[in-house]
Amino acid sequence: MARAPWFAAGPGAWWAMLGHLRPPDPTVPTPAEDWRHAVVDVVIPVCRHHDTVVHCLASLLGQTRLPRRVLLVDDGGIDRDHSLQLAREFARANGIRLETIARGWSIGRVVTLKRQSREFEGDVLLVLDADAVLESPDYIERCICELYQGVGIASASGRMLPLQESACERLETSAPFRNWLGDDDYAHRQRPHNRWQTALQRMSQGYHAHMAVLQQDFLDAGVSRVDGGVPIGSGGAVAYRRRYLRDLFHRYEPIRGDDFTALEDHFIALALMNAGYRNIRVPDVVARTRAPSLLRLPEHSRRWSAGFLQLHHYFDVLLRSPLRRLRMPGPARREDAAQWRRGKAERRVQEPYRQGFGERITRERGRPLGTPLALIALERIGYPVLLWVLALAGQWTALAIVVALEVLATCFIAARFASGPRLRAALQALAWAPVRYLLILQEPVALGWFAIRRWWKRDLDWHVRRDASGRRRPRAIRH
Repeated sequence: MARAPWFAAGPGAWWAMLGHLRPPDPTVPTPAEDWRHAVVDVVIPVCRHHDTVVHCLASLLGQTRLPRRVLLVDDGGIDRDHSLQLAREFARANGIRLETIARGWSIGRVVTLKRQSREFEGDVLLVLDADAVLESPDYIERCICELYQGVGIASASGRMLPLQESACERLETSAPFRNWLGDDDYAHRQRPHNRWQTALQRMSQGYHAHMAVLQQDFLDAGVSRVDGGVPIGSGGAVAYRRRYLRDLFHRYEPIRGDDFTALEDHFIALALMNAGYRNIRVPDVVARTRAPSLLRLPEHSRRWSAGFLQLHHYFDVLLRSPLRRLRMPGPARREDAAQWRRGKAERRVQEPYRQGFGERITRERGRPLGTPLALIALERIGYPVLLWVLALAGQWTALAIVVALEVLATCFIAARFASGPRLRAALQALAWAPVRYLLILQEPVALGWFAIRRWWKRDLDWHVRRDASGRRRPRAIRH
């Protein structure tokens, strides 16, 4: 899902606006590999997803491109719900060859991805969350097609929107669902039981849909036109080149083990960027995932912000990309551009946004996507601090002007890039502004938490799973 909070008047937004004003790379791709021959495997990490795992499998059966293998990994929920049992019953009713792994306790999805990237033999590994459904019937097909448009593309995903009850009800009337249920009615435990729960659920879905417009339709789409990829990927349903993912684990396992921070998808995306690959978003296909409640947004925001800072500390070389270009003298930059044009003319296989691979190039020259990453990090740190400084200094007029300009920019962007009526989108942006600013004002809490862990306690492993005595949990797996 889209990350919250997000600031629409920051430097990252201006960089995205620059992308919307300029045309994309005109290079016509001539891929060396045919995407139609790619073998697709699916891995579904599940942990207490009793209410959505069957919907996830039903949406997978409705795809125009079916995978060769489907593996469901129950990561520690086997003793607390019946996700694995329901998935097996659904697979038997529809003739699916479903492979399963059951763990006695949770050891994280990184272990799952590492193991399957090494043991599977397919070309593409689709990582599908158990609380996500593929709404577009050609989701897998389109992602694979775009994934193979260039050797430098490492992952592809569609638009991620909040899961609505109407989408669940459509799946519950589909043929695979009826094969499993027969004439019985499906009892959905997560459906609201009163007006308060219904209102809260609709508000949560509306807020995350609004944030998806800002994050995916505006920021990601604009940055993709400038730099060829998304700066911050959102998980849920992501197709990876399996060998790229395998090489990534070979590279980082000796350094980080299985601890890829609390934001595993974001770590993988940054690690691929650091090696010169790109992560792209396919805008014409949609997947939906369960949106967290509004009441849990402060907790999710603090957790994500702390993980965001931690990851950018690990990959600070990407954030220094703008400085790398500035330090190069003018003649060196011109020679570099001329050499790139000569190489582009001589290549038989053309690829838009082509760049060299390897971490050495990242250290020496930076990466194009490092610029929006640095700008987004600057605004996430600078904007909340600016608001608090103005408030503590009593500069209420300046504070009101800054907030008003940011809210107006948000309303304009939402109206310009929303798929529905523009006036409605602008009013929604205005209505959700108080929620965004409540989250923005708590950002210094995450900044302080990270600073204490980084410079005082010198411990960045607060996300690691530990037992009651404080020791790291063992990595044993029970089948």
